[in-house]
Amino acid sequence: MRVFVVAGSPTAHRPTGLAPGEDDRVIAADLGAHHARRWGWPVHLLIGDLDSLEAEELRAAEQAGTPILRSPAAKDQTDTELALAQALAWGADEIIICGALGGRTDHLLANVLLLAHPLLATTDACLADGAEVVRLLRGAGENRGMSFAGTAGDLLSLLPLGGDAEGVSTRGLRYPLADEVLYAGEARGVSNVFSAAHAEVTLRRGQLICIHHKTGER
Repeated sequence: MRVFVVAGSPTAHRPTGLAPGEDDRVIAADLGAHHARRWGWPVHLLIGDLDSLEAEELRAAEQAGTPILRSPAAKDQTDTELALAQALAWGADEIIICGALGGRTDHLLANVLLLAHPLLATTDACLADGAEVVRLLRGAGENRGMSFAGTAGDLLSLLPLGGDAEGVSTRGLRYPLADEVLYAGEARGVSNVFSAAHAEVTLRRGQLICIHHKTGER
């Protein structure tokens, strides 16, 4: 099952080339209900403390019969994290988190770091906002790979998370890496460029945040 989680960034952009289909489900986290409505997306569940959602939007959701799970404002999880947990409880094997970038820096960083949540270790999850898609590649002592479909001229940034990323190799990028180390805190992996329509990254050990920015030399 594919689940779209719509978070509540005040600067949310509809993801380029991505939208829920008939068999997909959409969970709105608080203000995410407003974004989903703007984008013409259905909402199958509204979740959160609802402190950011206008009263009119909440009434509209109630009148539409949208199921609502309210949480207290004083809680350990963000509304987006609660939505992720619900998506996993539904049995999601793919989760696309929208509206999670931009706005307050603390929320932005927390949302990116959610990709490293242990519960997502075996789930295909990404953040999608406008022309950007953010994924996490995890190494486990053996080479693991991730592929990216785009256009020549797109940008791909590789940022180590939680320590050095070892055994990094790439294909389809202007500045190739061959079994190399990207050191935590250094910016070497920023703004590599697609040289073809597809790019591949493999990693042996560590974690890499992979940010695909769809610019395209079209």
